[in-house]
Amino acid sequence: MYNIATISDIIRIPPKLFTESIEGSVKKALQEQYEGKLDRDLGVIITVGEIKDIGDGKIIPGDGAAYHTVVFDTITFKPEIHEVVRGKISEITEFGAFIQFGPIDGLVHVSQVTDDFMSYNDKTGGLAGKESKKILKKDDMVTARVIAVSMKTTVTESKINLTMRQEGLGKKEWYKEKKGKGEKEEKAEKKPAKKKKEAK
Repeated sequence: MYNIATISDIIRIPPKLFTESIEGSVKKALQEQYEGKLDRDLGVIITVGEIKDIGDGKIIPGDGAAYHTVVFDTITFKPEIHEVVRGKISEITEFGAFIQFGPIDGLVHVSQVTDDFMSYNDKTGGLAGKESKKILKKDDMVTARVIAVSMKTTVTESKINLTMRQEGLGKKEWYKEKKGKGEKEEKAEKKPAKKKKEAK
């Protein structure tokens, strides 16, 4: 999900940054040009890290800016299919819940919340299970698995689809309850059968 990527690029340093040191002006220019941007291969560029090399600058007539070849590290975010993530419910709608676990929110469709039928409650603004009585509301912490990733040209256009139907996913208390129930059933199975008294 989070990675360090090394990039080599020609960076434009505008004249307004000439008063700073070359390292400082390059860092500011990189932050303006890269941070928060989305690259289809790398994902979302969170921040600019270490600057490894700054080449000699060139000035193009009529522009006034300096151009430097720069090699630098970035911290990037790109979710992978089948990756398990943990995050907070940021919004709940009739069609599902949005989970915040990075710079892009993922969507858990209502059909992917649990195996139970989940319905939206207007009064509470949450989702409730018909038979399981499981409740999902805003600010709940959940675990989900990535099932589809569609990276577009911007963060807002990109989509991540998630599921919580698999065992061990969802709210922590959901799978604790299930585990507890299974343990009780297992103990019940291990009870020795009563011996019948033989007739004399």
